[in-house]
Amino acid sequence: MTDPDRPVRVLVCDDQALVRAGYATIFTGYGFDVVGEAADGAAAVRLARELEPDVVVMDVHMPGVDGIEATRLLAGPDATSPAKVLVVTTFHTDENVYEALRAGASGFLLKDATPDQLVEGVRTVAAGESLLAPSVTRQLIGRYATRIKPAAPAGTDDTALAALTPRELEALTLIARGLSNAEIADELVVSRETVKTYVSRILTKLDLRDRVQAVVLAYRLGLVTADG
Repeated sequence: MTDPDRPVRVLVCDDQALVRAGYATIFTGYGFDVVGEAADGAAAVRLARELEPDVVVMDVHMPGVDGIEATRLLAGPDATSPAKVLVVTTFHTDENVYEALRAGASGFLLKDATPDQLVEGVRTVAAGESLLAPSVTRQLIGRYATRIKPAAPAGTDDTALAALTPRELEALTLIARGLSNAEIADELVVSRETVKTYVSRILTKLDLRDRVQAVVLAYRLGLVTADG
């Protein structure tokens, strides 16, 4: 978690200079500290390791090492000190978002997000939470459902799921449907604090890093499908 008494430090990674400049202007205007810019994945990895920003804002399509591989190197299972990566992408044309999430991204936003949404997204990820745009989560994961089928025989994860209480299993399903904590609280008729407790327990019991991984797992196990 970042120090609340200092500005959020951001590394901006995009192959388009105008996009980088636009992000930098927005972030600076909101009091963030833009510590660097990268035009390709290799530079993103090098600068992220050198500067240790609070959040790496990552485009997917970049020359050489793309954003997915850069994310894997910075936040994947082999990263010694995983970075917090926020992927900002064009949903309708980018078929690699799912792979970016698997690579370790803490979340994603669409490139048509408003400045307020972009800034709030960075703050969310910097605070150690994952960010999934609720309005498109089901569409995103559902669109790539064929890639999320379990590679191992059915039942491999039964033991892990058995550790969840019925209420936690309900919460996991709602998370995978893209509901926010507030919406889950309304659905289950509990407080938001209770939902936060459910989410924390789910991540701990299933050995998941964040909400993004919970969504991917739920789809992979068939708890939620592309049809809902």
